[in-house]
Parts: sequence; structure tokens; C-alpha cells
Amino acid sequence: MSAYLTAANTMRTTRIITVKTESPTVKTFIVKDTLCSKAKPGQFLMLWAPRVDEIPLSILDAGDGAVSVAVKAVGEATRALHMLKSGDTVGVRGPFGTSFTENDGRILLAGGGTGTAPLLFLAKKLAAKVKRLIFVMGAKTKDELLFLREIEALCTGKSVVAATEDGSYGLKCLATEPLEALFAQEKFDMVYTCGPELMVRKVFELAEQHGVAVEASLERLMRCSIGICGSCVIGKYRVCRDGPVFNATRLREVTAELGVSKLGFDGARIPI
Repeated sequence: MSAYLTAANTMRTTRIITVKTESPTVKTFIVKDTLCSKAKPGQFLMLWAPRVDEIPLSILDAGDGAVSVAVKAVGEATRALHMLKSGDTVGVRGPFGTSFTENDGRILLAGGGTGTAPLLFLAKKLAAKVKRLIFVMGAKTKDELLFLREIEALCTGKSVVAATEDGSYGLKCLATEPLEALFAQEKFDMVYTCGPELMVRKVFELAEQHGVAVEASLERLMRCSIGICGSCVIGKYRVCRDGPVFNATRLREVTAELGVSKLGFDGARIPI
């Protein structure tokens, strides 16, 4: 194990700087951590709720000695984190995994749910240097559209397309539906995506059909974050070590599982 990975994998206890409510189910946590403050868009960290468990989280932003993550309350550990406040202690490991490559030209980002978090981090890096930046985001309801105002501020000129399943904001449809028209109307140089795996699969297929380069951040069950436990395996790859960001070449190699099946907590393969 490299000296860097050894350092990243060492649990550091730290303090929460800020907690911000983003939606009825999602809170942003900013914590102090020198190593994670140097993270790149697409990487993730492990956040430990004391006396409960640790969970993998995509990095929302990093710099100046701090790192932020968006936490959705879905299980025991995330609910425990939601009970914490500024000044409370948490544990951090990371940053881990591959990052997005930063391209210029005409860029399309497609995010769903908390998958918008790493894409917002990336958009902040790209906004000043790309020719065009279009962000398609989706959620079940208006309340669950995360970071909408921040994304709109980065993507000027009506370049944000929002979709909700119940029609409470933007288009009433899945986020993948407006993508088909966008691919037909515009020539993109690069597509980035993160979110539910069925959405990621559709974005990948559209990019392939239109001959556009694509990178996708995948979300799988992660226990160790360093490639030992095998819980995050997809095809021949370990998402925590070989990903979470995968390019088109690697995505083609895992199409039998992408958006189809994954490993559950007991190691058995289950449908997505």
C-alpha cells in the first residue's frame, strides 16, 4: 500500500464546521480535514458517525482545509449523522478513488438526486474555461432538487434543465427524457453523469449512440473503500479502487451489470 493511501485510509477525528439543511431528507456537512480538502471532483470519502458506522459519500466541495458532503437520511448511520450539529465530532477517511477528467469545449452534465453533488463540484472547476455548460438534473419532487440555485449561477444562459417526476418543478418526466432532445440538438465534447444507476446507464447509451465521450460516477455498496472486501465489485472492477469514475471503455466492459444488478449486504447478487 502506498504512503498516500496509507495516510488517506487512516481514520482522523475532526469537528463539524457547518450543517446546512438542503431538503427534507438531505443535509450538507462541512468538516475540517487537510487531506480531503485536496480532493478532486469525483472522489469520495468515508464519514464515521461515532458509535454507529461509517459510510461512503461523494465529495461536494473541497479546499482551504475543509471538505463538504451531502448526506441523505436513508439508514442508521445517515440518520445518526443528521442528528449532529456544528462542533460535534466525526471520523473521516479519504479521499479515495478516481476523479473526473476536466475537459473544455461543450459540456453536458446529468445528475439525479444526490448524484448532483460531485457534478456541482466538477461544474465549479469547469465553468470558467468551457465554451458551454449544460446541466440536466432530476428528482422526484421540487423539494428534492438539490443545489438548484448554485447550479443555475454556474450555468448561465438558460443552460439548466430541471425535471421532477411529479411535475412540481420544471419538466414532468425523468431526467433522461430531455437528454434525448439535447443530444439531437447540440454537439457535445464530453458528458459527465452521476445518480441512480438506471439513469447512468441511459446517459451512457445515449452518449454511445451519438459518439460522445462520457464519464460516469458509479454508486455501489462500499465497506472498506480500499479494494479489499469486494462488496462494490462490478464486472472485473472494484468501484472504490478502480472508480468511482469510469470512462466509456470501462463502462462498455460492465454493461452486463450496469443498471441490471449489484451485490447486496450478504454478498448475493440482487436486481437494481
